[in-house]
Amino acid sequence: MGSKKKEVALQVNVSTQELWEEMLCSKGLIVVDVYQGWCGPCKPVVSLFQKMRVEVGPDLLHFASAEADCLDVLERYRGRCEPTFLFYAGGELVAVVRGANAPLLEKTIREQLEAEKRVLAEGRERRVIKDEALSDEDECFSHEKNDGDDEDLVSSEKACTLAIIKPDAVVHGKTDEIIMKIQEAGFDILTNEERTMTEAEMRLFYQHRAGEDTFEKLVHHMCSGPSHLLILTRTEGTDDVVTAWRTLMGPCDPHVARREQPDSLRAQYGTEMPFNAVHGSWDSEDARRELALLFPSFRFSDQIPESAPLGHEAEGAEGPGKMLCSPEDVDEAARDQGEATS
Repeated sequence: MGSKKKEVALQVNVSTQELWEEMLCSKGLIVVDVYQGWCGPCKPVVSLFQKMRVEVGPDLLHFASAEADCLDVLERYRGRCEPTFLFYAGGELVAVVRGANAPLLEKTIREQLEAEKRVLAEGRERRVIKDEALSDEDECFSHEKNDGDDEDLVSSEKACTLAIIKPDAVVHGKTDEIIMKIQEAGFDILTNEERTMTEAEMRLFYQHRAGEDTFEKLVHHMCSGPSHLLILTRTEGTDDVVTAWRTLMGPCDPHVARREQPDSLRAQYGTEMPFNAVHGSWDSEDARRELALLFPSFRFSDQIPESAPLGHEAEGAEGPGKMLCSPEDVDEAARDQGEATS
């Protein structure tokens, strides 16, 4: 009777920092299921992982699980209800999927595995991303930086713009798909915050449209459920991140977007106005105003490039020079604008 072959575990459980570092040294793509101790690893995706392991083999595709409470590097994932899957290659984070979305997981595994094969075979550059939940140091928001320490502020070196994944896209479960497309288009997401906007915030945010017939409907929609607020920059083509993001979004009206730019985000995920899935700052000055309003602790210098005028004059724009917004400044502006539009 022959000896029984030792079965290789589908997922390696990573419970110490030493095991974590050892895992990151593995060749190929590593998919880590980050879970909470009270619920355990995500069971619904096990069959998908088994299928992928049989199809691809164990040489370049590895699966692991890690309890957030056991590792300091996962501290900011603790207490989250939805499962989080981190994709690593060459010791670097290359993709993130939140939620047990099997089709999206499979698509991400295939795409990242092919990308890593090209890196290994052809020496191509690996596209690395940042997940705000993993950062030991928040590079956009800091209360501990010295005012003159520009090198510590990512936003002082890169042009930034605001992106919002609107409630209509969030409620239909399209957040992860949209984020993936944003990253694939060459944008870096410096922060990604889920937030339900208040009516006061949205009336001030859209105060330049207060005279339009659709103003009340727009405000109501933006307050109807959670949105995802993102600060975007680009590792390449940073000279015009605002315009690049508007190009990826496409025309405001989803019907026009499907006709003129069918590959744009609004064409793919929008339905009709104002349910057009995503928002973007109109120009560089608008980006400054919107970031100051929604992220009052955000520090930035005057390095957002000037985009071509697009028929909209932003309110609250500052002149040249380094600018540091404080919550008091924004609160005062909000009161003034609120009185003007009430």
